[in-house]
Amino acid sequence: MIAKLKGLLDETGEDWAVIDVGGVGYLVHCSAKTLAALGEKGEACTVHTDLQVSENDMRLLGFAEAGEREWFRLLTQVQGVGSKVALAVLSALSTGELRDACAAQDAATVARAKGVGPKMASRIVNELKDRAGALPGGGIAGGAAAATPAGGASADAVSALENLGFKPAVAAQAVARAQGELGEGASESDLIRVALKRAAG
Repeated sequence: MIAKLKGLLDETGEDWAVIDVGGVGYLVHCSAKTLAALGEKGEACTVHTDLQVSENDMRLLGFAEAGEREWFRLLTQVQGVGSKVALAVLSALSTGELRDACAAQDAATVARAKGVGPKMASRIVNELKDRAGALPGGGIAGGAAAATPAGGASADAVSALENLGFKPAVAAQAVARAQGELGEGASESDLIRVALKRAAG
């Protein structure tokens, strides 16, 4: 199985990237946070991967941090949660937020993810509550992609940009840049104001 890819970022879309490894382009599906962490086209990048095989499809998933991959695998073990829903959860929440939400049985936080209703959110936190503490938190929000939006004001700012029509990856990257300029204590309104300039530019 392909466990990791190291190459050049060739192309990105709303929820995918193409990684050029020795002249071979690998299509990997990613969360918005991972897409923002990959950098610019032509730059070197590394993704931890998971290969999902079904009757009609083979799909390679990419993650900027191994911890995010572990959470993805755990999420897809929950009944009714496929790869798209798992990536939506990981786009909306950092691994630390997800861990804390599961531990606290906070279904409302998980329900912030696109396509995740209250019932599914409750199922996720109920099934993962006992396993949440054993998995990593923090990860992308505070590690390799230091400026990637984590939660609170930045997560709300990303959501606001998405509501204005920006793609999740573009919104996440713009807010990450805004947070890098303004600092961790920036308000949601300031983040949106600066992120809009970055996304439009």
